[in-house]
Amino acid sequence: MRDSYASSTFNAGGSLNSSVYALNPTAANRSSAYLDAYRDDPNADYQEDTVTSPAGYADRNASNYLGEKRSAYLAPRDKSKKKGLLIGGGILLLVVVVAAVIVPIYIFVIKKNDSTSGNSADPASSGSSGNGGGVRNVVTGGDGSTISMDDGTTFTYKNSFGGYWYFDPEDPFNNSARSQSWNPALNETFQYGSDIIRGYVNLGGWLNTEPSTLLYGSLTLAFYFSSPALYEKYVNASISAVDEWTLSENMRSDTSAGGGISQLEDHYKTFITEQDFAQIAGAGLNFVRIPLPYWAIETRGNEPFLEKTCWTYFLKAIQWARKYGIRINLDLHALPGSQNGWNHSGKLGTINMLNGPMGYANAQRSLDYIRILAEFISQPEYKDVVAMFGITNEPQASVFGQDQLERYYLQAYNFVRTAGGTGTGNGPFISYHDGFLGQPQWSGFLPNADRISLDTHPYLCFANQSPNPLSSFINTPCTAWGANMNTSMSNFGLSAAGEFSNAVNDCGLYVNGVGLGTRYEGTYTGTWPRMGSCDDWLDFENWNDTTKANYKDFALSSMDALQNYFFWTWKIGNSSVYGKVMAPQWSYQLGLENGWMPEDPRESTGKCGGGNVWSGPLQPYQTGGSGAGNIPASVTSSLAWPPATISSGGAVTTLPSYTPTGAVPTLPGPTFTATSKKTTTTVSAGNGWENSADSAGLMTDIAGCSYLDPWIGPTASPPSPLCPSSAAKREAVPEPQLTGIPMMR
Repeated sequence: MRDSYASSTFNAGGSLNSSVYALNPTAANRSSAYLDAYRDDPNADYQEDTVTSPAGYADRNASNYLGEKRSAYLAPRDKSKKKGLLIGGGILLLVVVVAAVIVPIYIFVIKKNDSTSGNSADPASSGSSGNGGGVRNVVTGGDGSTISMDDGTTFTYKNSFGGYWYFDPEDPFNNSARSQSWNPALNETFQYGSDIIRGYVNLGGWLNTEPSTLLYGSLTLAFYFSSPALYEKYVNASISAVDEWTLSENMRSDTSAGGGISQLEDHYKTFITEQDFAQIAGAGLNFVRIPLPYWAIETRGNEPFLEKTCWTYFLKAIQWARKYGIRINLDLHALPGSQNGWNHSGKLGTINMLNGPMGYANAQRSLDYIRILAEFISQPEYKDVVAMFGITNEPQASVFGQDQLERYYLQAYNFVRTAGGTGTGNGPFISYHDGFLGQPQWSGFLPNADRISLDTHPYLCFANQSPNPLSSFINTPCTAWGANMNTSMSNFGLSAAGEFSNAVNDCGLYVNGVGLGTRYEGTYTGTWPRMGSCDDWLDFENWNDTTKANYKDFALSSMDALQNYFFWTWKIGNSSVYGKVMAPQWSYQLGLENGWMPEDPRESTGKCGGGNVWSGPLQPYQTGGSGAGNIPASVTSSLAWPPATISSGGAVTTLPSYTPTGAVPTLPGPTFTATSKKTTTTVSAGNGWENSADSAGLMTDIAGCSYLDPWIGPTASPPSPLCPSSAAKREAVPEPQLTGIPMMR
């Protein structure tokens, strides 16, 4: 490990891990006030005990990083008064001259491999030009500093919460940035259950485009409409674009100017940029949940999706999150065959994962993609940024059964922990969606499992509509969600709302899917009595101060009730027809700009009355401590994989399955180059695979066996014969053999 000017958390040795900014402090170098105090009070003053810039973390009295500078400034010994004055005057003059030359250089010049020098630059300084010949860009800054982006444009960083950015192109995996003063920097441990976390936000509609319709019981719920302009262009096509499958087909067949599948990459480039991440940190938010589809890795057969491209932009998201001290919850949002039959799973229609004749094969394939992602994000270069992994978004447990889902979840757990190991700092928290069964159904799931969390998506807007005013809903989150969240924190462990919004009705463009109308206006499919017009609910430009205050109060009540949360979503794109956002209740950014979202999410503290808030702490094993990973053998044996049967498919031995003999598509990392003394080298970004002992192949076709279209639907019959006698039989197909899960790496 190199000892560099601005070293990453992986360096060993040197004073304060050899960073002249002292950006990797150990507990011994952090004040007791920071370590022990409750740091989430919006009215508290942290300036006395908690520094808010990189320069403040060094213990200047204890460390030796100023030793040489102090000795240089010591008064000379007296030999004679006159001689002493002459020498003193000369030294003083020399010091002034040297300081005039050295201080600016020390501020703007970085010496590689200097493990003991220790002056620190002003974090509010703007950048300076330079190269490996000596002068380098300033690599950190706080509120008011100037950010230069890759395209050469600049913007001013605004963060009134003491957060600071950090990015050194010659040390690109340095995790020194801090989103806000009360949040641990990325190179410090986030104490889940003790560090009070506020202000999560989703980046929906970016890498997984989503106008979506969801079926929940007898209600159809649709709320993935973050990028309407992409779909509006093809709404009236012969096959209307209603999901990314049909959108991709339309784009591929569009040979006009501005057509083609490259439109998706144009969307990736522009919908979310580095400036969004800077704004998120400046808004007091500390996590982002990023939906990612399986086609970030590969596609098969006739799947029309643009494969692999969105992975490039997820790598950019990691870089930007690292720069601004933001942690990522990577959410696998779309799985082969669809885990829920909804638009955001890739294709609207039927469920073919854990359901139907291809249910087992699609589950095998999905687990492979979980494994591939886990191996990448568990690498040292990424594990502190991608801190949480939502392995499957919104699986429909009511269709394929909780038992099958639990078996799938345990197998996914094994893959993730095999990749990264067990214990704090080894791979991500694993987030399980509740499958719409409700949090109580998961009480006690996987006892002693290492770092698992339960995800639920509470919304008020898709049930029976109400003509009541917005003000009547302000307290509803407190009474509807707070108690369940507290109970889940006690009975399951870390629990979070992966999605919620400010909507109290279903008004909004594509909220219920493309062209499906609204329940509120009585135009939605089925019998829905009209409650009124959506016009006033969407006319945010003319909302008065009272309306904005009511929305803010509703948001604050939701945050306080949910405690750990991800708002859906950070940004809603403008409609190409209306020229503005047509679902304002769903855009955090728009609410900030117009005054109906809180400028400081910590304002939510006590909004529900201040009583009965879960106080913790979590059990040690739940955060990767003592006992983590010691799941009883009786539990693991009762949830053996694969399940004996697949819903709407029958016995698993009669269904198509894959064999682990394919080549694994390891995910690539980003490319960074470092220049030192006119020598340019490529910085290692990992090889994409953390655990070399995890050597099983990719699930692929068994030679000679028959397979159905992965998206065929649950009513189709399995192939018959499944495999000719000359081919391998289902019973002989081995599941991947996992090595022992590494413990406490």
